[in-house]
Amino acid sequence: MTAVTGLLLAFGAMTAAANPTLFPKLKSSSVLVVDQSDSSVLYSRRADVAAPIASITKLMTSLVVLDAKQPLDEPITITEAETDLPRGGFSRLSVGTVLTRGDLMHLALMSSENHAAHALGVNYPGGVPALVKAMNARASALGMTTAHFVDPTGLSSDNVASPEDLSKLVLAASRNPHIREYSTDPSYTVRVHRHLVEFHNTDTLVKNPAWNIIVQKTGYITEAGKCLVMEAVIQGRNVVIVLLDSAGRLTRVADAMRVKTWMEATAPHPVQVSMR
Repeated sequence: MTAVTGLLLAFGAMTAAANPTLFPKLKSSSVLVVDQSDSSVLYSRRADVAAPIASITKLMTSLVVLDAKQPLDEPITITEAETDLPRGGFSRLSVGTVLTRGDLMHLALMSSENHAAHALGVNYPGGVPALVKAMNARASALGMTTAHFVDPTGLSSDNVASPEDLSKLVLAASRNPHIREYSTDPSYTVRVHRHLVEFHNTDTLVKNPAWNIIVQKTGYITEAGKCLVMEAVIQGRNVVIVLLDSAGRLTRVADAMRVKTWMEATAPHPVQVSMR
């Protein structure tokens, strides 16, 4: 952080304290809000601290799979390997389900399907170990200095990154049309054996007409809490929002709404705020 930025953030914090209407009372433990147009930090709280990121991991998984230029129309079978995932929970993708690579990525990004994300790794050249290596290499190339990945799903609490690094991941993901489309689709139907099964987006904001979301991803495991990252257009500005470790079931969505309301109320230039 430059000295000028530090002074701006400090001034913003004082101004917000003096005028609470300028201050978005966010409940997530770690937060970063960045204006993409000039990379200015509008809101920061513990933004340089690495923490578990849960299924936000799937953004990097998808980026790396797309980097490998594997055909999205290639059929892939869900195997017993997917049922052995730690904390994998319930999945409607039973063993023997055959979907295309594109379908699996769609479900992984949209509905955070762990079996789908793991199947992408199993079918990556060299399997999951090679995919994880590529994920860490991609993170390094993006300048994500605090990021570390050990699996393609985010079920491991050892998948970590800071909000600052996640903002870089969100921007990289937003440049890919497949990730933009899959992550913001409200619902998607696939054939599981003989039946059509409809999946829904884990982020309810994609169905809200008041939002213009470019890319998004939710995440949750106990160690990470509820998480949400996105790029959205607010007041004509492309804004990256990172919210980590939200305690309540709806807190991450409520915090995103608070950011939007705050930016609209303080337009055209929200006060810059840094909280420690």
